[in-house]
Amino acid sequence: MVDELAGEDLADVANRQLEDDLVELNLQITRLSAQRSRRLAEIDRRGTYEDLGYLSTTSWVRDRCRISAREATKQLHRTRSLAQMPATSAAYEAGALDTPVVDLLASARKRHPDVFVEHESGLVEEAARLTPRDASRLIAYWRQALDHDDSDGAMQRSRRRLSVASTFEGMVHGEFELDPEGGEAVIAALRALSETTDESDDRTSAQRRADALVELCRDYLDHGNTPVKGGEKPHISLLVSLEALTGGAGQPCELDEAGVISAEAARRLACDAGISRIITDGASEPLDVGRRTRTIPPAIRRALVLRDGGCVIAGCDRPPRWCDAHHRRHWLDGGPTSLDNLELLCRRHHGLEHRGVALQRTARAP
Repeated sequence: MVDELAGEDLADVANRQLEDDLVELNLQITRLSAQRSRRLAEIDRRGTYEDLGYLSTTSWVRDRCRISAREATKQLHRTRSLAQMPATSAAYEAGALDTPVVDLLASARKRHPDVFVEHESGLVEEAARLTPRDASRLIAYWRQALDHDDSDGAMQRSRRRLSVASTFEGMVHGEFELDPEGGEAVIAALRALSETTDESDDRTSAQRRADALVELCRDYLDHGNTPVKGGEKPHISLLVSLEALTGGAGQPCELDEAGVISAEAARRLACDAGISRIITDGASEPLDVGRRTRTIPPAIRRALVLRDGGCVIAGCDRPPRWCDAHHRRHWLDGGPTSLDNLELLCRRHHGLEHRGVALQRTARAP
């Protein structure tokens, strides 16, 4: 059937037929997922993975189906839960419940297994008539009515998690789950920083949220009551050679955690940073370590805030605390750290400036 669909020339298919096909495909994908769960349940029951040298059903699924360990664990958890949920299983196989709703019902059963047995048929019947969002609210209110001993959300908070790691592609990947209160705070903060009326802002919504997260973290590092460790507050640490800062390629230029960055990114970070000099003999043997100095003294920073009032780019409303002090002529090129050679730029416009994008200044910019 899939081969037949793949061979169909969609240019000849009428609009309504395309729409009907998509609805039908989504239904059948759900039904196929249910059949996958049935077969996984039987494989798990038989323990066939042991004959092939695997240590668990999860490891067998991960390896043979070429999926992540996280996805394999989710599939197996869903499968084992469905074995105890006959009404849910029947609705799943018929395509009346989508996979995310099935997972929510499985979570509800785990929280209150005895009561769920009594209420399952009613919950499934009602959830099947609702959109996934409304079904989620239905299940949440069902749990709320039973969670008398968890009125402060302790169970949900216990499931909170966040992971952040550098990837081999030079990016940083993160994933998190939060309880409703914590999640609402994060959503509100990201929305406040990512919403914009600037028509020239061509970033996607996802990119604006990503930039907002970075701004929140940098603001905390710059202005928050951060703990002092090793005599210093937490900060971004960049190891860069003088050759890289002056335009050389293939020279040391990397962040402590995130790894290698471009020389231009290093020059942008160095616009307003503390500098520690390390003179080496050859590639790695330190001969002298200079004292850390601030490129932008506090007095000049205060004068910049008073003069510019925020990002100097036309149409930008970012306040001073969200801005970097930018050297018009970089100090590496002989530019002085003086008020006349400095201006406030928000992080987004600071990055654009260092990439050579022509930006229009407001009238207040000198």
